[in-house]
Amino acid sequence: MTKPWRAVIFDLDDTLYPEAAYVRSGFRAVAAWVEEQGIERAGHGVGVGFSREQVLRELMALHQRGVRGDTFGRWLRMHAVAEEPSRVACMVAVYREHRPRIVPFPEVRDLLARLSRNVRLGLVSDGWLAVQQRKWAALRLEAWFQAVVFSDACGREFWKPHRRPFETALATLGVEGPEAVYIGDNPAKDFRGARSLGMATIRIRRPDGEYAALHPATPDDAPDVTVESHAALAAMLLPHGAQPSERRMQ
Repeated sequence: MTKPWRAVIFDLDDTLYPEAAYVRSGFRAVAAWVEEQGIERAGHGVGVGFSREQVLRELMALHQRGVRGDTFGRWLRMHAVAEEPSRVACMVAVYREHRPRIVPFPEVRDLLARLSRNVRLGLVSDGWLAVQQRKWAALRLEAWFQAVVFSDACGREFWKPHRRPFETALATLGVEGPEAVYIGDNPAKDFRGARSLGMATIRIRRPDGEYAALHPATPDDAPDVTVESHAALAAMLLPHGAQPSERRMQ
């Protein structure tokens, strides 16, 4: 990867900030809601409810055991609490609609500031539109980006690995695919669409990442390069010894 790229495009979750922090932030909001609703604990008498500390601890334990998609239903069943559809729906809504308490990885702000001196920066992110917009607002990184594309704005059928959000980002940045590189973490969806447009691809595979153990299903899903930390990513994008006006992707 020796070409002087004109644009660097990033994924959001587990690429610019730790996704586990968003999960914990959402569970904290749900735990507060459960306490405020006064949901009673089965077998403990009338009026005995849950503390937010207990709910948060138990939701995080389920997540750490690999529970995905039915976390709130599982938690309700654990305590023999009536798993009413409206109750689960409320918990999901609280999770999705809360104001995230998240910050970028420590190295990200410096990396973006240095990159922005020489290349245009973009974002392509999957997920429910309003959720991703709230994450983005909480991170306060928009000043460095010339293109921000949430694939859900194009329609659910255009979520990654579809190439449409990448095409939109490239067009907004005014560059062609071979002039850009995409950085993501999930080989199930992050690289296929970018590769189909001629973009170079880099996987950041932090040991604690949500998809760190996931392997590409096919060669088309594999990144060109894998790094295991943001320090390694910075070393690749910003070679030591280069002056700010001379820095180029390596």
